[in-house]
Amino acid sequence: MKIHNPTWKRFAGLAAVTLAFVGTVGTVNAAATSLTGEVFLRPLTQTEITNYGLTNAVRSAGINNVALGEPVYLDAMVSISIASSNILGVTWSLPGTNKPPGSLAVLTNSPLGTNVPIYNPADQIAYQLAGRTFFRPDLAGPYTVLATITTTGHNGTNTIAPVTTNIATTISAATYLGIDACAACHSGGFVYQGVTVPSIYPTWTNTPHSTFFTLAINGLESSYYNASCIQCHVVGYDTNTFAITEGFNNTAQLVGWTFPPALTNSNWASMPSQLQNVANIQCENCHGPGSQHLYSQDTVGNTNAIAISFGAGVCAQCHDSLTNYFKVAEWNNSLHAQMTRVPSGSASRMPCVRCHTAPGFINYITYLGNTNAYATNYNYEAVTCQACHDPHNASNPYELRTSTTVALSNGTVITNAGAGGFCLNCHTSRNGSFSNSIVEYPQGQTTWNGGSAFGPHDSPQGDMLEGVNGVTYGQAIPSSPHANVVSDTCVGCHYQPIASTDPAFTLAGGHSTKMSYTNSLGANVDVTYVCTPCHGAITNFDFPVADYAGVGVIYGAQTEVQLLLNQLSTLLPYTNYVASGNYVPAGFVQTSISPLTNWPVKYLNASYNWQFVNNDGSHGVHNMAYTVGLLKASIADLTGGPSDDGLPNAWQISYFGSVTNAAAAPNAVNNSAGIPNWMMYALGLNPTAGFKVSGSGVIYFDGNNIVNGTTNTIAIYTAAEVAFNTQVGTTYQIQGISSLTGGWQNISTNIPGTGGSISYLTPTRNNLQMFFRVVHTP
Repeated sequence: MKIHNPTWKRFAGLAAVTLAFVGTVGTVNAAATSLTGEVFLRPLTQTEITNYGLTNAVRSAGINNVALGEPVYLDAMVSISIASSNILGVTWSLPGTNKPPGSLAVLTNSPLGTNVPIYNPADQIAYQLAGRTFFRPDLAGPYTVLATITTTGHNGTNTIAPVTTNIATTISAATYLGIDACAACHSGGFVYQGVTVPSIYPTWTNTPHSTFFTLAINGLESSYYNASCIQCHVVGYDTNTFAITEGFNNTAQLVGWTFPPALTNSNWASMPSQLQNVANIQCENCHGPGSQHLYSQDTVGNTNAIAISFGAGVCAQCHDSLTNYFKVAEWNNSLHAQMTRVPSGSASRMPCVRCHTAPGFINYITYLGNTNAYATNYNYEAVTCQACHDPHNASNPYELRTSTTVALSNGTVITNAGAGGFCLNCHTSRNGSFSNSIVEYPQGQTTWNGGSAFGPHDSPQGDMLEGVNGVTYGQAIPSSPHANVVSDTCVGCHYQPIASTDPAFTLAGGHSTKMSYTNSLGANVDVTYVCTPCHGAITNFDFPVADYAGVGVIYGAQTEVQLLLNQLSTLLPYTNYVASGNYVPAGFVQTSISPLTNWPVKYLNASYNWQFVNNDGSHGVHNMAYTVGLLKASIADLTGGPSDDGLPNAWQISYFGSVTNAAAAPNAVNNSAGIPNWMMYALGLNPTAGFKVSGSGVIYFDGNNIVNGTTNTIAIYTAAEVAFNTQVGTTYQIQGISSLTGGWQNISTNIPGTGGSISYLTPTRNNLQMFFRVVHTP
């Protein structure tokens, strides 16, 4: 169901809890790549430990709140634009004044070799590694690590003097308290020094995280659950001799608990309460140990001693362990993981952060699209797990941050998109109705909430899928059925499951959201498993359907759409062509269209549709009928050529006054011979001409003149085409029979095989029915 309401208001029943409680946030990357450098608290996952043979390393979430004895990996990075030979080095230090009194913690060489890349896919694009270090905190309190990055360069004439950049990063060390301590403040209604503490605990209790260990230890998750499984399902599990976490394994030793010999429904109830307190996946699994947050530096609820991170490492510390836990590996190959830094870091780009950064999107959803709220956070982080999923709340499917009902920017409310409706929060035009561009852009007025720009924003897939917000020229342009037959729309196709034995595993489908991947030979391979139940055994998305472009050959459907885009682009003015408003078609294929405010409306309409289809990126797969209809309608409007119904607008108007006149429809009949408009147009005849058709169904004409009379001897009869594959060295003969009770008769002579397909035509006009067969020797 789609509700068109121009006065819609976005609503999401999500309490503003995520960012109201601002704690320590790990070192973040600036919006624009810093030439001077960045220091990054690097996560480490089980997959990386395995892949890089890191036998002396343990997992890390990459947050700056860790337990005593847990590892802290630090990476110094500089811009990829700096030649590696110009990186002179990194000096690390942890002075005694920068750590708790009595601490003996020291910086040492990182166990991560140079073969281990920078962690974030987005950072791998913008940065290169300059140096690494490592330490384990031994006492509770803050540790401030100093990094001095030195680089130099050459301006073509002289060597530039070395440049040093000093960066300080603070890590808080603490011990775990367990869920009881968190619930004491975060259960709702608790006010401290006039500030209401966010109520997170009640909704967390309904998430799968909150009960996973409970169900597993009682035998309700799997029959093979054992002691080796629990490290990710409890708080502070670290058997390393350095670790003094006061988490699950320390508490288990204290109370003498060991993993039960059998999984039964009484195991959880029989556990000591202090062990239950640090079991299941809790707040401290993601935010770090809470003892210093509870009280430190003369402050109750010290927000500088707890971590709130949007980084992927928080989830990856457990959800990246191939081949069973592969969602993070899929995400690493997604475009979400490689989100550009350009939109963040500037107040002039405030509407952009809502979709291009994790904190920006969370603020947008939390504060219901209030730009004054979500625009205040310009810290860069790619679109990570936390951007879409709220680990504190399972009210929505898959713990999504808002419901799957969404309003597109033109006011169309979408309720039929299933889980894919969530994707449409970003994957929509975001520039409002097409009329914003057509009407307001020429007047220099604001066309969207960030200024004046023409056309739909990049990625208007929601509008295209639902078949709305294109320039239709008053025509009823139909839509293909994807939006209605794929129950979860975007998710239903882009998140298709891929077997671990498939070459596409983690490279396509799932949280990669990709529908194709590059194989080991460098070739692009479409992944069509999800398509075959409806479309048959297709192996790529560019399969032939129809000659949409009208070129006389049926190419793949996506190729046909590109041909239409090319045709339309030749009819639009060249972007830089200005001659006192005398705009003429470019006459050549353009790969980008940038309309000017003084373009005539007909060009603005057509260029809007060109951008809409081009920016969608699917080349018709999302909605082929709507895509082709928009492009053909635009071409027809500029040329008077064929519209979406296949007949030229000019031809229809000349005979019937309007393309919307029912008599102008392709199948409408306006003559005594019963011949429809489409055939009359193809024959070059007046659709209202009166004439007779001979008994054989032949129309006699000379040029555009119908020839009436009885002396014509032309007639059309039926025939049968028999086509069959052949092999060289084999002789074939076609036989026929009018009834299966008689004897087969030879129809053809002996036909030698060619190794290819052979077609044979034989008349059938004197037969009521005919059966054929092909025999061969040998």
